[in-house]
Amino acid sequence: MRAPFLLLALLLGACDQRMVEQPNHRPYDAAPGFPDERAMQPPPEHSVARDEAPERAVLATRPPMSAALLARGRERFDIYCSPCHGTDGAGRGMIVQRGFPSPPSYFDERLRAAPDRHFLDVIADGYGAMYGYGDRVAAADRWAILAYIRALQTSRSVAVARLPDAPRARLEAVP
Repeated sequence: MRAPFLLLALLLGACDQRMVEQPNHRPYDAAPGFPDERAMQPPPEHSVARDEAPERAVLATRPPMSAALLARGRERFDIYCSPCHGTDGAGRGMIVQRGFPSPPSYFDERLRAAPDRHFLDVIADGYGAMYGYGDRVAAADRWAILAYIRALQTSRSVAVARLPDAPRARLEAVP
């Protein structure tokens, strides 16, 4: 019965007060243990936050264009983008019709010439009055939305004569 208490007493006696009171520095305090004597140290070079690594990997490579990618892009576009940009991308969505500022049309020459990275960054971080959707739209879906935006932009610049027979006939039948 005495052995466990004796062992506990020896263990507690071996503890030093310095182990109980560890130094605690605020970010801008001086910290003599570091080479530059600052508590707030920059992260090691090439370090990436745990939750950012998979997203960066997806955003690094453009997926191949496919009907499935465009279908997913249209679905995500209709959910996140069309309230302001409209289903056609001209910037006359339902929110604009109710008095909010009009976003730019995707058919403006500036946006037609914009690099893909611009759209990916705007979707994630926002731009102007638009807030970011980075926490709502997955990285793969940003590529899908971008593919759909590029398809919308291309649709306005193709001559009707260059369309296949079936879509051309549907367009020509519209009064």
